Amino acid sequence: MGILDSFSLAGKTALLTGGAGLYGRQMTEALVEAGATTYIASRNMDKLRDVADRLGAHAIQLDLGDQASIEKCISKVVDKTGRLDILVNNAVTRCACAGGEHSLADYDASLHVNASSLFYITDLAVRDMKKRHSGSIVNIGSYMGLLGPNPVNYAGTNMGGSSPIYFYEKGGMVNYTRWAASCYGEWGIRVNCLNPGGFFNNQPEAFIKNYSANTMLGRLANDTDMKGALIFLASDASAYITGANIPVDGGYSAK
Repeated sequence: MGILDSFSLAGKTALLTGGAGLYGRQMTEALVEAGATTYIASRNMDKLRDVADRLGAHAIQLDLGDQASIEKCISKVVDKTGRLDILVNNAVTRCACAGGEHSLADYDASLHVNASSLFYITDLAVRDMKKRHSGSIVNIGSYMGLLGPNPVNYAGTNMGGSSPIYFYEKGGMVNYTRWAASCYGEWGIRVNCLNPGGFFNNQPEAFIKNYSANTMLGRLANDTDMKGALIFLASDASAYITGANIPVDGGYSAK
């Protein structure tokens, strides 16, 4: 196999959760362009179908807060294609737990989706991957799982404070990736994590200036920056890489 051929996902089936979001759209496009039969899943089917139709993917219903919905999603993908080769854990619930006072129920609701459901959908995917003794799982973390918040980024803005639960969950994803890589490696299943930096989304000018000044490449992420890293980890090009946590943040975490 030539080196460029090793990046191909032709003949493989991929499931991407949260495929219609900011990072989800470009990752959907990347998986399709690399040749994978690509399923994207979330609760908002109207938005999901729009992205799927435009990019050549398949939309499938998924509520990560519902165990039966997770089981149905995995079963549908496997029933339709006979296999699941790639799982990209990208979906996340944004718990409104920044600042102020919150109940245990508030935090538990976030952990149910961003932690417990992550474990469960991965376990179901692994059960199918074990049959072929191969598979790639790519978790989408965040630079917030590697570093604490930097108040300097928000100087001169009215943007709210940071969420303790999000930092906790994304930090946990880093070590969960190591755990899963250690446990599933004997079946040829690789588990890695990409940790993106801030995404340009028309934030206040002061935030853009502050954040960019704290980033080695001097800018926020754009709508193509995750594509190459995702295909590298999803494909045979990274066949000897597992348990890795890779920042895709323009050097924000390098300081």
